[in-house]
Amino acid sequence: MKLNNYQMVFCTTPDMETAQKISEHLIEKNLAACCNILPVVESVYKWKGKIEKDQECLLLIKSTQENYQKIENAIIHDHPYEVPEVIATQIIAGSASYLDWIQKSVKGENGTITG
Repeated sequence: MKLNNYQMVFCTTPDMETAQKISEHLIEKNLAACCNILPVVESVYKWKGKIEKDQECLLLIKSTQENYQKIENAIIHDHPYEVPEVIATQIIAGSASYLDWIQKSVKGENGTITG
């Protein structure tokens, strides 16, 4: 098991319906082992010269680095934003059994861990 192979992808969505749609698509296609949806985050950002404040949902997507480009493509395809947030960070530590479950999940093997 190569530890630096694992990653968490972050993506904000305008609503729960979009978050669920993206999550289900990623899980169905074995691109992610798990997607957590944080239902309300407050986002403050500048868009087209104006400061914006929105309530959004935040997706925490657990997967492997080799799936990143497919995840990004799937999000961009299903996302209503002109410029959706799709950023990834390497998982630098984790329990061996959980990381193994991520690997098996993205390879299409069934797992039973949640989280």
